[in-house]
Amino acid sequence: MALNGLLDIELAVKNPQELKDFWLKNGLIADASGALGTADRKKQISIVEDTYRHLSAMHLSCENESDLALISRNLTDMGVSSVIQGTTLTCIDPIFGHQILIEVGTPTPLTAPPVRTLNGPGNPLRVGERADVLGEISPRPPRRLGHVVLGTPHFEKATDFYVNGLGFKVSDQILNGFATFMRVETDHHNLFIHPGFTSHINHYALEVDDVDAIGKAGMAVLADRPDANVVGIGRHNLGANMFWYLTDPSGNMFEFFSDMDQITDDDDWERNHCKRDWEGADGPAGFSVWGPKEPESFINQPDLLEIAAAREARGLI
Repeated sequence: MALNGLLDIELAVKNPQELKDFWLKNGLIADASGALGTADRKKQISIVEDTYRHLSAMHLSCENESDLALISRNLTDMGVSSVIQGTTLTCIDPIFGHQILIEVGTPTPLTAPPVRTLNGPGNPLRVGERADVLGEISPRPPRRLGHVVLGTPHFEKATDFYVNGLGFKVSDQILNGFATFMRVETDHHNLFIHPGFTSHINHYALEVDDVDAIGKAGMAVLADRPDANVVGIGRHNLGANMFWYLTDPSGNMFEFFSDMDQITDDDDWERNHCKRDWEGADGPAGFSVWGPKEPESFINQPDLLEIAAAREARGLI
């Protein structure tokens, strides 16, 4: 099986226009269908209306049609039905209830970020000039959707579905699957599943160029929504990416991130760069290498009771 891309997601919220306006103001671009994207990837986030916030679809890519057939057989063995039409497989996530679409293809390549000349101790590369960031009129926009984080009390079943059903690769685990970082691209993770009070989306993440881009984008959000801050700026241990978490107007947490670990050789990562099953409940050394400690609301988000009630009313586990 060869999944190779997280293409886009669909978010369901109470007020789609409010969320769309928020992201149009903060650097995303609307395509002809009304979906939001970036300069390189025109469709990254679609937004639909519902009575509670949740992930309603995840769109992935794979290398060829034989991958679709293998995924379909694996799902059948799990008791999950799927349909292949042309070069696209669709199924319903048995835990979270959102639609999964997998199509033959590959993510659109990204243009390289601007080269920044940085001064360091004993290595003055930028002489007689100010840092480039000082000349930026507005924050640099997000470059792409990078990952999604999901919480659920059924984390073992959910992890099994994504790893053994769909074919995500495990990058790191905490306490033998208590929480799992997994990937379909070279990023350390495109999906993270952790325990939660009810099945829900914890956050979605947008990659930006660098730490200056994180800082300026985050400050622009706070200028309009001073209570949007959750935690940041910092650098994670697992994944090693720099981060800033904030909330959007729909109550979803989102992350601006940069500089994530890249895994291009699976065997080398397993052999030399990772203890894949971390024994400590917080990973190798907690939430971050540096930066503020995550608040209680990072995992126990304030609307989880509302989400649980809405899911129960629809017969979702």
